[in-house]
Amino acid sequence: MTSGCNKLDVYDWLSDMDMPSNYKPFNIVEVRFKGSRKDFFINVDNTYLEMGEMVVVEPSTGGYDVGHVSLTGELVRLQLKKNNVTPEMVTKKIYRKPNEMDVEKYNAAKDLEWETMHKARKLALDLGLSMKISDVDYQGDKTKATFYYTAEGRVDFRELIKKMAESFRIRIEMRQIGMRQEASRLGGIGSCGRELCCSTWLTDFKTVSTSAARYQNLSLNTLKLAGQCGKLKCCLNYELDSYMDALKDIPNNIDRIETQKGVAYLQKTDIFKKMMWFSFPGAENWIAIPVQQVKELVEMNKQGIKPEAISSAVDNDEVREEKNINYDYENVVGQDSLTRLDDRNKRKKKRKSKSNTVKPENKAGQKTEKSDPNPPKQGGKPQVANDSTAPTVNKDNKEGGNRPKKRFNRHRNKNKGNNNNAAPKAE
Repeated sequence: MTSGCNKLDVYDWLSDMDMPSNYKPFNIVEVRFKGSRKDFFINVDNTYLEMGEMVVVEPSTGGYDVGHVSLTGELVRLQLKKNNVTPEMVTKKIYRKPNEMDVEKYNAAKDLEWETMHKARKLALDLGLSMKISDVDYQGDKTKATFYYTAEGRVDFRELIKKMAESFRIRIEMRQIGMRQEASRLGGIGSCGRELCCSTWLTDFKTVSTSAARYQNLSLNTLKLAGQCGKLKCCLNYELDSYMDALKDIPNNIDRIETQKGVAYLQKTDIFKKMMWFSFPGAENWIAIPVQQVKELVEMNKQGIKPEAISSAVDNDEVREEKNINYDYENVVGQDSLTRLDDRNKRKKKRKSKSNTVKPENKAGQKTEKSDPNPPKQGGKPQVANDSTAPTVNKDNKEGGNRPKKRFNRHRNKNKGNNNNAAPKAE
């Protein structure tokens, strides 16, 4: 999942622009660390740095840390304004570019994070603490580790820190995070099929309420509205402002309209099309009315006036066009593509049959003579050939019609047996 290259990635759209000759580069650099952690550092030696390059920086405590350059130049000045940080507030420095020993120690520290996290979880379970350690972040010099955990309430982990310090021989820092921060650090795939917003670009986690789903006419199904963190999805707030602006033109607390025909009840509201659908009790068809016309009808009801049937009030060209459209469902499931496969199979069968037995070519309008499966026996009556022009006559059973041959042969054999048993005629 997202753990490196595209984690909070920034595009430097000023990189291809030519700066003036007397331009002095901005000496503050933005550096990215594991997870969503970013910080600003002063480039004291004015070292030439590119995006994605590793640097050794000054941490908050002793030692040093290793991170990746995420942004340089004038765009860093914009990031400072966005985060309400002034250049005078940035005090930490960039030491140098890492050498081979720094890179080896950094990689060794990162390899220990998974094993350290599982050992810490086991220690927490042995102490009976109601907490979940979700991630571990080692410092670049392998002297300090930050443990991120989630818990419903306050946890007394003083005994846990002692055992962890004895086991790992490093400085321990415990930091509690929420469910959304945990999902952003772990990453994953959302229901939309893309990586989680919180693990790629989202850093400001605003509160999401169920009213956001109500304004957007979404079903209040917690299984569909909740994300992997168990909270409501952050994307419910993305289009909320557009819905709130469109709702200003929609009248509130209108669920019925009284007419001379009866009372029409509200069934549906299209916020962006500014249409409201009403229906009479027992009626199958809904009546689409523009919002402005609904307001006029409501004002008439307040004055005690009941308008005529509102079926004639539909004055929307789009609604009329939709009603007049005749949808063709012949090829909805792609019948052409399915039948093509059948045609290919038939052609293959024909080719195989032609290769096995060669059939005589027939002229148009003629039929092939099929071999009679029941040839006439000796002493029997001659059978009439199957010709479309000659009528077929069944003398043995005129009223029976075309019966199966087996039954006909059976009766014929019985008749033969009766004739054989009968007394011979006198000459």
